[in-house]
Amino acid sequence: MNIVEMIPQFGGLVYTLIAFVVALSVIVFVHEFGHYIVGRWSGIHAEVFSLGFGPTLISRVDKRGTRWQIAALPFGGYVKFLGDADATSGKDAETMADIYRRNPEELRHTMHGAPLWARVLTVAAGPVFNFIFSIAVFTGVFMAQGVARDPLTVGDLHPMPGLENGLQQGDVVLAIAGMPTPSFQDGVSWQSFLDGLPHARTLDYRVRRAGQEISAAGPHPFPAYVYRVAPRSAAVDAGLRPGDVITEVDGTPVYVFADLKKAVESSDGAPVLLTVWRDGAESKFTLTPRRVDEPAADGGFTTQWRIGIVGGMAFEPATATAGPAQAFLGGVSQTWAIITGSVSGLWHMITGAISTCNISGPIGIAETSGELASQGAQTFISFIATLSTAVGLLNLFPIPALDGGHLAFYAYEAVFRRPPSDRALKVLMTVGLTLILSLMFFALGNDLFC
Repeated sequence: MNIVEMIPQFGGLVYTLIAFVVALSVIVFVHEFGHYIVGRWSGIHAEVFSLGFGPTLISRVDKRGTRWQIAALPFGGYVKFLGDADATSGKDAETMADIYRRNPEELRHTMHGAPLWARVLTVAAGPVFNFIFSIAVFTGVFMAQGVARDPLTVGDLHPMPGLENGLQQGDVVLAIAGMPTPSFQDGVSWQSFLDGLPHARTLDYRVRRAGQEISAAGPHPFPAYVYRVAPRSAAVDAGLRPGDVITEVDGTPVYVFADLKKAVESSDGAPVLLTVWRDGAESKFTLTPRRVDEPAADGGFTTQWRIGIVGGMAFEPATATAGPAQAFLGGVSQTWAIITGSVSGLWHMITGAISTCNISGPIGIAETSGELASQGAQTFISFIATLSTAVGLLNLFPIPALDGGHLAFYAYEAVFRRPPSDRALKVLMTVGLTLILSLMFFALGNDLFC
C-alpha cells in the first residue's frame, strides 16, 4: 500500500478521533460541571477544574481561585476540591491537618469537612447533570423534528426505483390498498394495518388533495429503504448508505422492508447478496449477517441475525411543531428508556442470557462516534445524549472511586454517624480502581476480539 492509498484511511481515523474527543469532552464537561457548580453552591471550594489529564495545555484562575484548565490527554476530566488528594477525591490528610491548624473554620469549604448533605449533593450532581443534559438534548431534537401530523400526510418523497410515484407532498392519506389508514400515533393499530397490506411494488392510495379525494399509485409505505445504517455493522463495512433502496436479496425481488428483514433472519448467518439501487444505478453488495441481542417487549432480550439497516418510509410524514411539554415528556421517556435498557442489558449479561460482547470499549465508542457523526449533526448530537445517560448511570454504580461508591460511603456515615476509617477508604478505593481498570481492559478486549 502506498501513501496515496493510505490518505483516505488516515483521514477517516482522524475524523473518528475528533468525533470521539468531541463527544467525550462534552459529556465530561457536563458531568464535572455538575460537581463543580453544586459544590460551589454548597460552600465547597474547587481548586481545579480540568478537562483532560496529564500536562496542562491552557489554564486560567478565576476570581474565586479555581484553576480552569485543558490538559493534553482528552479522555476524561475531574474537579479537585479543597482537601482532595487526587482526582478521585481521596482525602489529603496533610492538607486537612494544615487547614485545621491555620483556620479550622476553613474546613467547612473542603470536600471532607463539609456537612454530609453538601457532600451528597455535590457528588450526586455529576450523574444528575448527565441525565438533565440528555433530557434537554432529546427535548430539543423532538422540538426540531416535530411530530407526525394526524391523519398521515405526505411530506418529502424519497426516490424509488422503477416506479412512477403518483403521491404528492401535502396529500392526506385516507386509505392504502382499500384499508383505511389508522392514526399514526396508535402504534398497535398502525402495525396491524401495515401487516395487512399486500407486499407489492405498487399500491393504490386514496388521498385527499386540494380538497378532493382521488386515487394515486404509490410504493408500499415501508419499502426496503435504508433510512439509517447502524454503526459497526455489516452494512457499514459493505458501504451501504442512507437513501439506498434494496431491490433484491439473493436474486429474489423485495418490495417491503419486512421481506428483507425476514430473508436476513432466515439466513442463519450465511452471506446474503443484495441488489442496491442508488442514484439511478444498481450495484451488488455481499453482507454477512451478525448475531445481535435486542430488547424484547417483555423486558428480556432476543438474539437475531442483522445486517445493520434501519428502515424508513417511502416518504417523510409531514410534521407539526411539538409543544414544549410534549417534547419534554419525549425527552424524559427517551432518557428513561436508555437507563432501563442498559440495566436490563447488564443484568442479562451477568446471568449469561446475552453475550458480554455487547459491552463496548474506547475503540468501539470511537468508531461509533465517527460513523454517527458522518450521518449528520442531529444523529451525532443524539448519540452524545445517549452516551451522557450511560455515563451518568455508570457513575452511580456503588463502586469505590465512582460517584456511586462515594454515595455508598456517605450512606454508611449517615447510618453509623461516622465515616469509614481512612485506612478502609484507601483499601476500598484501590479495590474500586482495580475493578474499573479490569472492566476497561475487558471492554477493550471486546473491541479487539468480539
